[in-house]
Amino acid sequence: MYERIVKNFMDVLVMVELRDNPLSGYDVISLIHKKFNLLVSSGTVYSLLYSLERDGLIEGKLNDRKRVYVLTEKGEKNHQCHSDRKRSDSKHCDKLV
Repeated sequence: MYERIVKNFMDVLVMVELRDNPLSGYDVISLIHKKFNLLVSSGTVYSLLYSLERDGLIEGKLNDRKRVYVLTEKGEKNHQCHSDRKRSDSKHCDKLV
């Protein structure tokens, strides 16, 4: 079940990490392994990265011999919107308690 949760939210995890610094596909695989002790396939990671890039949320740039991904302005706004929503939802939940 834990693996399923990480895979379901991998797009969010990647975008959060990309706010701080650019990452390659290999970096994403390593990051998930270090943080969650979970090995994800390169196919899973690269298909996610390509999907996020197609949606305009991240941009891939060649850096030496590897493709490095950065968060775009649209990706930053998307992430900010979800963060604001999460905060308002938690405030609403606090009122219910």
